[in-house]
Amino acid sequence: MTNPAAIPGSFLEDAEAEAGQHLTTLEGWRAFVTAEPDTPTLRPAHEYAELSPAEQEAADEERLDHHARLLVVATSTVRHTVTSGRRLVLLNRHAVSARRGLIVSGPAGTGKTIAVTQLGRSHELLDRARHPHRAERIPVVYITVPPAATARMVAAEFGRFLGLPVRRGLNITDIIEAVVGVCTDARTGLVIVDELHNISLTTRHGAEVADTLKYFSERIPATFVYAGIDIERSNLLTGTRGAQIASRFTLIPTHPFPYGAEWKGLVAALERTLLLHDHKPGTLAVLDRYLHDRTGGMIGTLSHQIRGAAIDAILSGTEKITKRSLGAVPLDYSAESQATATTTARPR
Repeated sequence: MTNPAAIPGSFLEDAEAEAGQHLTTLEGWRAFVTAEPDTPTLRPAHEYAELSPAEQEAADEERLDHHARLLVVATSTVRHTVTSGRRLVLLNRHAVSARRGLIVSGPAGTGKTIAVTQLGRSHELLDRARHPHRAERIPVVYITVPPAATARMVAAEFGRFLGLPVRRGLNITDIIEAVVGVCTDARTGLVIVDELHNISLTTRHGAEVADTLKYFSERIPATFVYAGIDIERSNLLTGTRGAQIASRFTLIPTHPFPYGAEWKGLVAALERTLLLHDHKPGTLAVLDRYLHDRTGGMIGTLSHQIRGAAIDAILSGTEKITKRSLGAVPLDYSAESQATATTTARPR
């Protein structure tokens, strides 16, 4: 039986953080790697009651902020991705060419971005531990592929992460050379490219983007990790260009969690993060089947539902989560549709 544990200090902001703190900028990425928000102390009810209204409001605001953060849980997918990525980084360490890569692929909401960013965080922390006085190093580059991307747009995303001035007059060759130069000098060892499904090899621009990523992978001595929705079902692994990707990249599939030991562990791990005055521990464990039916086994939706119910409990003053309050949290369309279908199909 696997009981996933929360990774201390591993938080992702729901809103991708404030201005200048996006993961797709070097400053934002570094802030994510080092972020270890303090967990507020849940005062006993009698102590809380003795606080002034202003003090109660401040305490509530701390708890609201705590529940607004996405606590990363060490699921089997996260552990497998981190282990596989670490292995590839070591295998590629002395490779001159034909370095191997990793693709994390699955339906939306199955934790792909969390898995690859945790891999990136792990890699960067190890690099910092080995080189504590080398601030000029950039161990990890993280970008996302824009919708309808062109090769220049993707090259510009690399430049933007690195803080390079990507002026309108610069051609793609200038940008690529600058990016390769900085990554080589800064000893970049891991490049993460998210939202890969925005590339289509059936279009000229999509093919050019694939060629540009391949060129980057040949010029930058790093392990490349891709993440996207249902990549194995797309055209990214077919044809001549797709065959080159398929022959060099290991695929890690993500999927909704089945109802079982790991799902129960996920629910329990998330319940332990709650800071509510009147919530009875174990309440969510009893509702784990209901939570699975309602979320379709999607870890992202589960987190949203529990954290949303916790926020409602503080704002309403009920200070506890119930089946009714969980049901009052609106979920994404896919989850709501799945929940309706499950309820309809279940024998009465």
